[in-house]
Amino acid sequence: MVRQGTGFFAYLNRCPHTGAPLNWNPDQFLTLTGELIQCSLHGALFEIVDGKCIAGPCMGGSLTAIPLRIEAGKILIDLEVVSPLGQGTP
Repeated sequence: MVRQGTGFFAYLNRCPHTGAPLNWNPDQFLTLTGELIQCSLHGALFEIVDGKCIAGPCMGGSLTAIPLRIEAGKILIDLEVVSPLGQGTP
C-alpha cells in the first residue's frame, strides 16, 4: 500500500514482468524521490496512482491493484477479491 497526498493505493507485491517481489527491503517500494514504485529485480518503474509501468521490461503493463476503501478512518482491503496468483477471483 502506498500513500500519495491524501490518496491510498494498494497493489500485489509482484512485478508483472517476472512475478518477483517489488520491494528492495521490507517496506521499501519507492524510488529515492518517493514519486514512483520501483521493482527490485529489473528497476521497472510504476506510477503510484494507477500502477502502470512507465519504464523497464514490463513497459505498458500494470501492477495488480487491490481494491481498498476507507471506513471510519480505517483503510480496509478485501483480500477475497484477489487470488494468491494475483488474478481476480473467477
